[in-house]
Amino acid sequence: MKNLINKPTNLILLFSLLLLQGIQAQDDSTDEAIIEELSDNLDLEAVASIFAESEDLEAFENALNDPDTQVSNLDLNEDDQVDYLRVMESAEDDTHVIALQAVLDEDVYQDVATIEVEQDDSGETVVQFVGDVYLYGPNYIIEPVYVFRPAIFSIFWRPYYRPYRSVYYWGYYPPRWRYWRPFPVAHYTRNVYVHVNARHTYRRTHIRYSTRAVTVHRSVRRNDYARTNPNRSYTARRVAVNTSGGAKYRKTAVNQADGDKYRAAGVNKANGTKKRVAGVNKADGTKKRAVGVNQADGDKYRAVGVNKADGTKKRVAGVNKADGTKKRVASVERPDGSKKTVAVKKNPNGSKRAVTVNKHSDGSRTVKTARKPANARNKSNKSRKSNSRKGKRPNRS
Repeated sequence: MKNLINKPTNLILLFSLLLLQGIQAQDDSTDEAIIEELSDNLDLEAVASIFAESEDLEAFENALNDPDTQVSNLDLNEDDQVDYLRVMESAEDDTHVIALQAVLDEDVYQDVATIEVEQDDSGETVVQFVGDVYLYGPNYIIEPVYVFRPAIFSIFWRPYYRPYRSVYYWGYYPPRWRYWRPFPVAHYTRNVYVHVNARHTYRRTHIRYSTRAVTVHRSVRRNDYARTNPNRSYTARRVAVNTSGGAKYRKTAVNQADGDKYRAAGVNKANGTKKRVAGVNKADGTKKRAVGVNQADGDKYRAVGVNKADGTKKRVAGVNKADGTKKRVASVERPDGSKKTVAVKKNPNGSKRAVTVNKHSDGSRTVKTARKPANARNKSNKSRKSNSRKGKRPNRS
């Protein structure tokens, strides 16, 4: 430490190294945020808040892209600059659809969300914020309940109202707008809540109020980026955020709600077993789908020609079982083309004899049967003697 203090150059180098590591860590987090959690880079509750506080859609577009408040953190085209979000409105009778579109390149736009404003039969205005399925998945809908009637509602029902269409495009933006770098998702999430008006209520629903919004939306809808980048859609991404059930969604080797692992081979399940992997321990001590390894009872699992715990062989033909019999006839082919087959013949009285069938190279066969066991021969002799005394002809076996 004394040497470092006496040498300012070393301190400067050390400080520079730590600073570089910090910058690198930030860059890595930013990449992960952009790639895996696209929908977390635009908080629709914050969007609903600034919508209610805007006097018209032009003011809303300016607030949405304010470089000071930084309500959006989206960088879909990955140019390390937050995308400008333009506002495009389409209307039909009492239904207004406001599309928020990321400006990604010359004549390349992508819908990120829509605001659906509709007046019901009683004259009440209903509004829903719908996340685009490409970023947020299906039925991501926020229905705000405002504590006061937003002033912006009144503009939609004016006589001779003309839908708002942003005049900005790639390379042409408002004078006060400037680029800023996207933050890591964790940093953005912590800071964006400053712009969420806590007095309002934000309901999550899967039911779309308007039946005409989809049709009205078609005239302004843009899906250019989604068509050319289907691998980054909600369904294709590996999303590492909790679903409503507490499980992880489409993520390999992360915990589900029950503590189990999701489609990950060779990792522990909640009960201590291994999941879908060959040759690893199960909870009861056995091996799973592994050939030639010990099970809990000492037996081998589907292994040919290895000893079982009781000394027998498992599923192998032509070897002795514990009781001395043969299992599943063994055949040996000789170099000259002849073949020897050994089997075990079980007699009705429970005795067993070996049977050998020799198939010669010329196609002929010789069958040999082993002699009966001594106890079986004694029984046969006694039977013949008994039949002879009675004058009966003995049976020949």
